[in-house]
Amino acid sequence: MSSTPSLQTSAIVVSANNDIPSPSDIQRSHMRKHYADTSFGQIHYVESGTGDPIFLLHQTPRSSDEYRDVIPLLDNNFRAIAMDTLGFGSSAVPTEPWTIELFAAGVLALANSLGIEKFHIVGHHTGGVIGMEVAASTPQAVLSLTLSGVPYVDATRRERIAPRPTIDGVPTSTDGSHFAKLWRKRAPFYPSDRTDLLDRLFVDAVKIGDRVEEGHQAVNSYVMEDRIGLVTAPTLVICGELDEFSLPDVPKLTEHLIDSRISIIKGTGVPSVDHKPEDFAHEVREFVSSVCTRA
Repeated sequence: MSSTPSLQTSAIVVSANNDIPSPSDIQRSHMRKHYADTSFGQIHYVESGTGDPIFLLHQTPRSSDEYRDVIPLLDNNFRAIAMDTLGFGSSAVPTEPWTIELFAAGVLALANSLGIEKFHIVGHHTGGVIGMEVAASTPQAVLSLTLSGVPYVDATRRERIAPRPTIDGVPTSTDGSHFAKLWRKRAPFYPSDRTDLLDRLFVDAVKIGDRVEEGHQAVNSYVMEDRIGLVTAPTLVICGELDEFSLPDVPKLTEHLIDSRISIIKGTGVPSVDHKPEDFAHEVREFVSSVCTRA
């Protein structure tokens, strides 16, 4: 295991930004859907903008749709690329067991297919763990890393989480009641007045089918304590203030990262990306821009 490096930066910012137009005021017509041929099969992604590329990686069981309101808030400054992780959305579905290492290989396969050698990564929950593995395995390629709502997955956590019930997995029933069970399991993580956000997650979860839980299992099997010390990219650790799942682990992440800062987004929890896209995009844009300036 790598020794714990000292922090170079540990700035804390609480965001309640209001200086960005609402996504409802922004036309998304310039966003384009694409498929890239890779060694894993076709990977689906949505792209918009020019400049330094940013790969946007979603949580389980979402898809690139999670970033649909964030992309227009980034594409004036960057080339925003929101991909469907292997097995999710409309990307190819690997037959082998899903792991964080496999998902990370999919990110690198897409980058290679697009001819992108260096890029920024923004990952939310599962997407953040994937992004960490990409940054650890290919540090020369990752210009910056944003970890959103990411838990610190060490041996203690793996043991604690192992006996817990599934997050999205429910037994299929002939009367369709399993759909209602899935809705009820996820509802506590979402604001009661935004059922539209839960609708979008529900559609993505149903599309995956009986492998929906494998993304969570991949996170909980990841040996993060052996990988986080290999991350050399400047890192933003961002989390919703109501995200009880990941917020307690923010200090643990920064303790093991070489160059990091913290940002807490007010008024949101697990669904911070699509619940507060203006604040989320503001923090990402400010952080990535500062990294570009440093370079």
